[in-house]
Amino acid sequence: MTQVLFSPSRYIQGAGEIRKLGDYCVQLGAKGALAIVDPFILTRYQEDIAHSFAVSSIPLVLTEFQGECSRNQVERIIQSFDPQTVDVILGIGGGKTLDTAKAVSHFAALPVIIVPTVASTDAPCSALAVLYTDDGDFDSYLPLLRNPDVVIADVELIAKAPARLLAAGMGDALSTYYEARACRSSGARTYAGGTGSIAAYSLAKACLETILAEGEEAMFDVKLGESSPAVEHIIEANIYLSGIGFESGGLAAAHAIHNGLSQLEECRGMLHGEKVAFATIAQLMLEQVPEKEIDRVIGFCRKVGLPVTMKELGLSGIERNRLMLAAEASCSEDSPMHNMPFPVNAAKVLEAILAADRRGSLYPTH
Repeated sequence: MTQVLFSPSRYIQGAGEIRKLGDYCVQLGAKGALAIVDPFILTRYQEDIAHSFAVSSIPLVLTEFQGECSRNQVERIIQSFDPQTVDVILGIGGGKTLDTAKAVSHFAALPVIIVPTVASTDAPCSALAVLYTDDGDFDSYLPLLRNPDVVIADVELIAKAPARLLAAGMGDALSTYYEARACRSSGARTYAGGTGSIAAYSLAKACLETILAEGEEAMFDVKLGESSPAVEHIIEANIYLSGIGFESGGLAAAHAIHNGLSQLEECRGMLHGEKVAFATIAQLMLEQVPEKEIDRVIGFCRKVGLPVTMKELGLSGIERNRLMLAAEASCSEDSPMHNMPFPVNAAKVLEAILAADRRGSLYPTH
């Protein structure tokens, strides 16, 4: 099968990048910009953002993200600006703000610059947006025609976000290599539309090696609100290495099990990456990998505060039949579970989840 690698046209990471946004729009040839900004970020960085565009002599329309990343919201924003005066869209903030910017750019047929202000998932680089209803319920996935034109990570800004968000990003990134490895073994088709390439697999492997080597140090630094080489490397791993690795390397059991667990109301308060971290352990149990590999993953999760037991996911005492519902959902017809290199059914998934819980319980909390 054809190999396909998806990626943003440019990935930029450094300190103080939010004060250079106007210049990056100039590099795209923009004459006017619309920025969709998270309310928290707008409150604290509006002056910096506006100044960068003023210096670059680019008219800027600032729109505060409110509500949900819904079709109605996207349409409202598109109707709010003159397409004759805006030729680039920016999304500055967390996941829903960024997905709204992606969707607006998609339907308005304009380039988009994505500026994540947390490193909690690998979604900023992807050619996908998740749409919700106005009430916050899941609506649909919106496949985009291309990846973002530019992704800009300001390490100073991201380092000030809560440490739990960085840990969640590492939980999401933790699965990237193991899922890419499974897809490589099975020859599965990735979200990029082909089999995984050497480049995608290499990035996925570099992602794992980086978070295992520097994740604990990075967590220590962000708890102090500081940036450091370790924080910079983890931001790159969470956003870029994992982003390219998952999209072009493939998803498998870890994200399938995450999707199943997300059906359980008890753990809906957990972050995406926290559920993926536990689901990665379950995938390793499903694969019956060597003990040393499981020990390394669980030990890492313990060091950075990621859940390794069902209790830590809010599922303590859950009835077996309800856990089976999650296992069944993880094996749905369109699930990435079918990218595994061997047949998997709900009964096997349930046993893998229970085995992961038993194994995680052997590791004391720090």
